[in-house]
Amino acid sequence: MSAHATDAAAAPRQDAGRLLRRARAAALAAAVALTALPGGAQEPQITPNYREADIRELIDAVSQVTGRNFLVDPRVRAQVTLISQTPMSPDAFYQTFLSALSVNGFMAAEEGDIVKIVPDANARYYTELAGEGEEFVTQLIVLENVGAAQLVPILRPLVPQNGHMAAHQQSNALIISDRASNLRRVVDLVRRMDRASAQEGQVIPLENASATEVVRMLGALNQAAQAGGAPPVQVIADQRTNSVLLAGPPSALMQYRAYIAFLDTPTEQTGDTIVRYLNYADAEELATSLQMQFGGGGAAAPAPAEGAAAGPDAGPVTIWAHTGTNALVITAPARVRESMLAIIDRIDIPRAQVQVDAIIVEVSEEKAAELGVTWALDGSGGDDAIGLTNFGTTSGGIVQLGTAARAQSSTTAPSAAAIPQGITLGVGRIRDAGTSWAAILSALRGDGSTNVVSTPTIVTMDNEEAEIRVGQEVPFLTGQFTNTGAAAGSVNPFQTIQREEVGTLLRITPQINEGTGVKLTIVQETSSIAAGATGAVDLVTNTRTISTSVFVEDGDVLVLGGLIDDQLRQAEQRVPGLGRVPGLGWLFRARRADRTKTNLMVFIRPTILRSVIDARFQTNTKYSALQQMIREQAESPVRLMRGEPPPVLPDLPPQMFELVEPERSTAPADGDATD
Repeated sequence: MSAHATDAAAAPRQDAGRLLRRARAAALAAAVALTALPGGAQEPQITPNYREADIRELIDAVSQVTGRNFLVDPRVRAQVTLISQTPMSPDAFYQTFLSALSVNGFMAAEEGDIVKIVPDANARYYTELAGEGEEFVTQLIVLENVGAAQLVPILRPLVPQNGHMAAHQQSNALIISDRASNLRRVVDLVRRMDRASAQEGQVIPLENASATEVVRMLGALNQAAQAGGAPPVQVIADQRTNSVLLAGPPSALMQYRAYIAFLDTPTEQTGDTIVRYLNYADAEELATSLQMQFGGGGAAAPAPAEGAAAGPDAGPVTIWAHTGTNALVITAPARVRESMLAIIDRIDIPRAQVQVDAIIVEVSEEKAAELGVTWALDGSGGDDAIGLTNFGTTSGGIVQLGTAARAQSSTTAPSAAAIPQGITLGVGRIRDAGTSWAAILSALRGDGSTNVVSTPTIVTMDNEEAEIRVGQEVPFLTGQFTNTGAAAGSVNPFQTIQREEVGTLLRITPQINEGTGVKLTIVQETSSIAAGATGAVDLVTNTRTISTSVFVEDGDVLVLGGLIDDQLRQAEQRVPGLGRVPGLGWLFRARRADRTKTNLMVFIRPTILRSVIDARFQTNTKYSALQQMIREQAESPVRLMRGEPPPVLPDLPPQMFELVEPERSTAPADGDATD
């Protein structure tokens, strides 16, 4: 097919496309509402309503409403949404159309009777010398007091990328191409900056204040003033003469001189000594640290150079603490004293507290079983054999019963310990002449369980060691001897006893981090006296100790350690040979078995008390629980003393239930200074 044939075939499709676009533009233009104005005058009022419409269709509609001729660049393609609820005039509709072009990166440039729609990248080639709204214009601004090249890097960020800004150094002028609405703002900024300013310099000697410290404060003030648009002022300190050098506009210099005069006034105290009261820090500890930091103990600062002013930085530095009022007495030059006070303000702050709950759980189970038979044969009356059996495994046998029986018949009181525990069965025959015999059967079964839960609680400040002890002092026999007295036959026994604590110990040192965690250095100890111990002789204590450092989140529970112990002990004693005779061997042996299971676990739970409200909440919770327990017990009267009221806990003061921080009383102002 030839090219002519192809063009002939494509021509109908292009015509059809034009007709379709014109039809849609006509439909959009038909949606424009014409409203009659009062007085009979007819002026079209447009209420545009375009949703995702092709920008070319919008251009057709604007052309029909305003009567303008448009030349559209082929690169102009976009989908436009333009919705209005209020009718507008054709001129307002056209300005809205220009804003829509600007939003989509296009512009309208008027050349005679034709309006060109081109991309913003070509805007600088179609600008005019005057315009309004979204129209691109070019303006030349001649500067008188400020260099044009100096303003270009300052103002360039205010001009969009499709705009243009350049400096012509020969004429000291700025050439700016931008939309008219933004160009007015840029020109206004240029006019405000292009003002004549006379710079002056002044030297102000100081008598009381430190030049370096004054310049530091004025520098911060100067930065804040420049941020607000005020002219800059140069402030320099001369430490040799303790003077301040100023350079800037006369109006600003006058204000800065007033600031310097206010700062360079003698303090209310006479001399270089002040008294600083502390609210939270320890005065003695802080005084020692400050002496190490600033060379306390009367060390004098270096002497000034010959011919130079002494200034406020020279003089001795001494710091001592008054423990009665928890105050620091500071003697130092002005600059050193200000540095000290700045450090004190950051250290003398309230510290958070930590409540630590230790949970000690011990569950043990004990089982024991004993079974044994002992014999005794006495034929001494008839010159016959004598024999007996005795086993230490069982709690008692025929020998122990015989000892108790002899004590019963004599003047000595019988010993209850000689009688074995459990059941004891005996059989035998006692004769005055001939052979006597006896047999004792002992049996015992024991079951025991222990369940101990201990929860010591302690509250301390951050980085402060705290300790709680709950227990009793137990006497331990450490020695004994007998001393013969002066009288004949007198004996003076003497014993030495040492008392040691047995119970629960919790020692912690918390360290709170910036988040919600706590580092804890913990020493936890639990001790008790072993079962069956009596008196101060041969006491056996059970001790469980944990020393560790852990990190726990606020309110979490962490296991510190524990012990799971399972012991099984069996013992058997028998008569050689006879103890293994089948069927009769049990008559010549004794057996014992013990089973002990112990589960011991120690847990820790820290709670950070960052405010008074947190401390009150924890106190109210524990106090109310204890108060409720006591009240429940008080509801049952004492049976033998019905008229006596049981003791109860009083209610907490009302301020303990307030959920707001109390107002802290301000510390006394820096006390009167002395020479």
